Amino acid sequence: MTTLTLHDLNKVDCLRFLFDGAFNSGNGIEPELAPFFDALEKYAGGWMPTFVKTSRMRKYSRDAVWRAIEERRDDYGSSIGLFRSENPGVSLALTLGLTQEDPDLRAKLSVQPLSFFSEEKACLGIVATARAWASRYPAHHASAHSSADRQLTDSPAFGRDDATWKRDGFDKIYELFWLNIFGPKLVESVGRERMLTTPAHLVEELPNGSVLLVLRPTAADFDSEEARVAQARAHVHLRPDLDFDTVLSTLRERSAALAPVEPRFHPDVAPFLSRLPDEFSLSERQRKIAELNAFRPPVPEEWLPVAHPSDVENPEHVLESYGDLSEGLVAVLHTDVPSIMEETPESLTDLDFHFWKTHFPERYTRDVLDGHTIPALGAFLGDVLVRRLGGTWVLRQKMEESQVRVGKRIWLPFLRARRYMQSRQSLLEYSLTQFFHEAERYRP
Repeated sequence: MTTLTLHDLNKVDCLRFLFDGAFNSGNGIEPELAPFFDALEKYAGGWMPTFVKTSRMRKYSRDAVWRAIEERRDDYGSSIGLFRSENPGVSLALTLGLTQEDPDLRAKLSVQPLSFFSEEKACLGIVATARAWASRYPAHHASAHSSADRQLTDSPAFGRDDATWKRDGFDKIYELFWLNIFGPKLVESVGRERMLTTPAHLVEELPNGSVLLVLRPTAADFDSEEARVAQARAHVHLRPDLDFDTVLSTLRERSAALAPVEPRFHPDVAPFLSRLPDEFSLSERQRKIAELNAFRPPVPEEWLPVAHPSDVENPEHVLESYGDLSEGLVAVLHTDVPSIMEETPESLTDLDFHFWKTHFPERYTRDVLDGHTIPALGAFLGDVLVRRLGGTWVLRQKMEESQVRVGKRIWLPFLRARRYMQSRQSLLEYSLTQFFHEAERYRP
C-alpha cells in the first residue's frame, strides 16, 4: 500500500476539501467522532479511504481508526492519515485539537484526479459529506475546490500579510469556491436573506444556522466560461462592493493560467527540462512549461578544432587520479542519483536534475565547488564521453585544459563543469545533457 505524498498531490490537479469544525470530546473521542466516519462511509463511494496510517499501516476499519488516534495522541491532540492508493487517490489528514480553549476537528481531504468529479453523481458524495460534517461539527468556513485554482487565490491569506490573516481568518467573502460552508457569523455579516438568495446550483440552510452553497453541479469544470460567469455572479451578489466585470476578468485570467501548454522543449535538453515542471506548483506549471518551451541554451563552446598535445609525463598516473575523482563523485551521490554508477547519458540527466532540484551551486561555498565538485564532475563527464562515445583522453598538466577527442572534435569536460556549476541558472544553460548530445553528433 502506498500513500499520496505532497509531491504526488502536486502532479495533477485534485479536489481539495478543507474543513475546520468545533469538536466536543467531553463524552469521549469515539462517540464524538462516530458521525464523522458515519458520513464518510455512507457518502464517499469511489473515493473512500482504504487504509489508516500512523507509524504503521492498517486496513481501514473503525477499530483501526481508534487505535491510530490513540497511538498518535499527545498533550495537544492527535493526527492521523487515511489514504486510498487505488484510482482515485485519496489523502485525508484528520487532526483533533483537544486541549485548546475551543477544541476543533480539522480535515484536509484531497481526491486526485479532479477529473473524477466530472460527473454530478460523484460530486453528490462530497456535497453530502460536507452537509453531514457541517451539521454535526459547526464550522466558521469550509470549502472544496480545485487545488490549482485555490493556489491562485492566495488562500488562506487572500493578499493579506501573515499577521492579519492569522488574526482575522475568513472574516468576509474573499473568494467563492465550488463548495462553500458559511458559519452563522459569516452568514449574518452578509445578511441571511442575501445569502439564501445567492444565484447558485445549491443554497441550503443547515440546522445550526450555517449555509451550504454549491456553485455548480460538477467540480471539475470550474474553469469553463459558464462556471466562471456563475462564480462571478454569485460572488458579487454576496459582495455588492465588488464589480462584476472586474471579478470575471480575474477569474478568466486564472483559467488562462491553468490552460494546458504542450511541452515543446529544445531536443538537446528535453530529457532534463521535461522533469522540471512537476517541481513547480500546479498554479505555476503551465507558465513554466511555456517559459521552458522558449528556452534555448547556448550552443556548447567547450571544444577545440585541434587538440593541444598532451604535456604530462605519466598519463597512467593522471588517469588514475581522474578515476579517483570520478569515483569520489559516485560515492557521494550514488544514493540520491543511483544511475551515476552506470556512467550513462541518462545519469548525466539525472545529475542535471539533482543539482537543479537541490539548488546545489548555491548550497555550497566556492571553495568546495572549485576544490572538489567541479574537478570530480569534469572527470566523470570526460569518462562518460570516453565510455559511451568512444572518446580518448588527451591529458594536460593543467586540469581544465585536459581534453577528450570524439571524432573530429576535441571536448573540454572540466571547462564545461566549471561553467555549469556557477549558479542554478547555469545548470540549465550549460547542462551535462546538452553537452553529451552535442558531442554525440561527432561520434565517428
